[in-house]
Amino acid sequence: MNRKLILVFVLLVVLSLSVNIFADEGMFLLNQIPKNLKGLKIKPDEIFKPGGGGLSDAVIMLGGGTASFVSPKGLILTNHHVAYSAAQKNSTPEHNYIEEGFYAKNLKEELPAPGYEVFITLNFKDITDQVMSAVSEEMTAVERAEAVRKKVAEIEKKEENLEKGTEGHVVSMLDGSSYYLFRYLKIKDIRLVYAPPSSIGNYGGDIDNWMWPRHTGDFSFMRAYVGPNGIPAEYNEENVPYNSETYLPISSKGVKNGDFTFIMGYPGHTMRYRTSNSVDWNQNISYPFGIKMFQSIIGLLEEESKDNEELAIKLSSTIKGLNNALKNYQGMVEGLRKSNILAKKKIQEKKLTQFLEKNPELKKKYGDVLPSIKQLYKEHLEGYETDSYLQYITFVQTVSYATTIQKWSEEKEKPDAERDPRYMDYQIPRIKKRMEVSARDYDAPTDAQVFKMFLCKMAALPGDQHVDFLREIIGDMTGKKAESAISDFVDDLYSNTKLVNYEDRMRMFDMNAEELSALNDPFIEFAKKVNTELERLKKKNDYFNGKITKLRPEYYKALLEWKGGDMYPDANRTIRFTYGTVKGYFPRDGIYYKPITRLRGVIEKHTGEEPFNAPKKLINLYRKKDYGIYIDKVIKDVPVDFLATTDITGGNSGSPIMNGNGEIIGAAFDGDYESMT
Repeated sequence: MNRKLILVFVLLVVLSLSVNIFADEGMFLLNQIPKNLKGLKIKPDEIFKPGGGGLSDAVIMLGGGTASFVSPKGLILTNHHVAYSAAQKNSTPEHNYIEEGFYAKNLKEELPAPGYEVFITLNFKDITDQVMSAVSEEMTAVERAEAVRKKVAEIEKKEENLEKGTEGHVVSMLDGSSYYLFRYLKIKDIRLVYAPPSSIGNYGGDIDNWMWPRHTGDFSFMRAYVGPNGIPAEYNEENVPYNSETYLPISSKGVKNGDFTFIMGYPGHTMRYRTSNSVDWNQNISYPFGIKMFQSIIGLLEEESKDNEELAIKLSSTIKGLNNALKNYQGMVEGLRKSNILAKKKIQEKKLTQFLEKNPELKKKYGDVLPSIKQLYKEHLEGYETDSYLQYITFVQTVSYATTIQKWSEEKEKPDAERDPRYMDYQIPRIKKRMEVSARDYDAPTDAQVFKMFLCKMAALPGDQHVDFLREIIGDMTGKKAESAISDFVDDLYSNTKLVNYEDRMRMFDMNAEELSALNDPFIEFAKKVNTELERLKKKNDYFNGKITKLRPEYYKALLEWKGGDMYPDANRTIRFTYGTVKGYFPRDGIYYKPITRLRGVIEKHTGEEPFNAPKKLINLYRKKDYGIYIDKVIKDVPVDFLATTDITGGNSGSPIMNGNGEIIGAAFDGDYESMT
C-alpha cells in the first residue's frame, strides 16, 4: 500500500492538530466513499447526501485552502496560514495583528478580509458528453484544446446566477477522461474573528515547515456574511452572519494512537497516474526551475523590506506563500528522488508494454500510446527555459496589470462568445476584484526590482533563446552591460507609466483599445510585446494539452486492462474524502516519531528568538501547569499537533479532520517531507 504522512493541526486548548506520513492512499469523490470502514461509526450517507444535509455541506473552499463551518452563525475554522492574509491586510506598524494576534469580542469588531471568498459545494454531476460534443476527430490538437476551453466557458457562464450567488465550475477528471460540473454557493463577505499571534500560529516558521515533530498552533477563525435577505453580497456593514444549517461539532476528547480519522477538503493537484515522462519533467525540470525562482524572489523581497516595517507587513503574505511553495517543491524533488519513482514508473511501463505485446487486440488499441506520449514531451521540452520565465513573469505585478489591461482592451471589441474564455463577460468582475485586492500588497519600487531580476535572468540565457522584447532592450549586449541596459529600461518604464497608480490603472482597464493606445503609456506598449510571446506560449501549450488529453485517457484504459480495479481521479480542487488512523512512524532506521506532540515540546523548543519565541503567557501557563479541562490524561499534557495517515496535499490546508463520530478533532495544516510524493 502506498502510504503518506500528512500533518494535521490540533486546536490548542480545544482541538488537536495533526500530521501524517504514509497515508492510506485515496482522495475519493464523495460518491465514491468506501463502505464498511473500520472505525467509522456513522453511515456514509451521513457524510454525503446528494440532495444536501450531509456533513460535507459544512466543508468549504476558502482562499487557497479548506475550512469548515463550526456554528450555525457562519463561524469558520481554518488554518492560521490560510487566514494569514486577512490579518496582514488589516495590519499596520501600530496594530500588527500578524505579530500580536487578533480577537474580536463581538460581531462589530470582526475585520473585513478582502480577497477571501467561500465556496460551498451544492451538487455535482458528470457532463462529459456535453463537453465532448464540441470536439470532432478532424480537429487539430490546438483546435481541440480551444474547443474544450470555449465549451467549458459557455457552460460556466450559463451556470452563473448573480441573483442567487451561485456559479458552476467545470473540471476535468483523469486528464480529460471525463468532465464534471460542480455547482457552488459563493459568499463574498468574509471577516476575521480570531488569529493567534505568529508566535503560536507560525511557531517554528520555515525551519519546522513540512517537518515532524511540529508544535505549531496553525488555526484561525473567520465568519461568512450575507445580505439581510440571505443572499451573498459584497462587504457591507448591514450584512448578517450566514445561516450555516449544517456545521461540524468539535470534540473535546482529543485523540490517541490508533484512532480512526477522516478528512473532507479541497485538495489542489496530484499526478499519481502520469507516465515516467511527466515524473521526469517535474523532478528534473519544472520543480527545480520553480525552486530557483522562488528562492530568488524571496531573497529579493526580504532584502527590500528588512529595514522597513510597513513594507515588511505589506510583503509578508507574499513571502509566506512563496516560502511554503518553495518548501513544497523542495520536498517534492527530494521525495521523488528518494523514493525512486521515476525508475519505478519506467519498470511499470516496461511491464505494461510486455502485457500489451501478448494481447494483439490490446496492442492495436494501446500500443502506440506510450511512444506517442514520450515524443510529445520531447517536443514540449524545446525552449523550456524561455517558456518557464514567461510563465513566471506575471509574478511581476505591474507586468500582470499591463498584460491584462492590454489584452482586455482587444478582447472587449469581440462578441462575447468569440473572446478568449478568460475574458468573457462573466470573468471581468473577477479580474477587477483580483486587481483591487492585489493593490493592497503592491509596492512599485519593489516590483521594479523583481522585474529587473526576471529580465536579467532571461538575458543570461543563450542569445538564440532570447525573446523579441528582450532583444529590443539589450541587443547583443551581455553581462554587466546587459544588466545596466535592463535597469535603465525598467526605471524608465516605472517612471513614465500610470499603471503604478491604482485609480489610473482601473480607469485604463475600462478603456477600449483606441483610448488605451492614445495614452502612449510605455508599459502598455511593452505589454503588447509580452502578450505576443504569451500567445505563442499559449498555442504551444494548447498543442501539448490537445494531444495529451487524448493520449492519457487511453493510457489509463491500458492500465485498467492490465491491473483491473478502479481509479479515483487525481485531485483538482474539488471536494474529496480520505481516511486513516492516528499513527506514528519510522522516518529512518532506529528513529520513531510519536503521533502526538505536547505543550512541553513548545517550551523545549523555545529560544526567545523567532521562530521559536513562545508567548510569555503560554510559558507561564505551562510552568503553573494551569491546563484546566484541556489536559490529556494519556500523555499527561496539553496536546498540540498529531499525525494521521490520511491522504492530503496542497489545498487541504484547514480541512477538518474528524473522528469516527463525525466530530472535529483537528485541522489539517501540513504534510511531512517523507510524505511529499
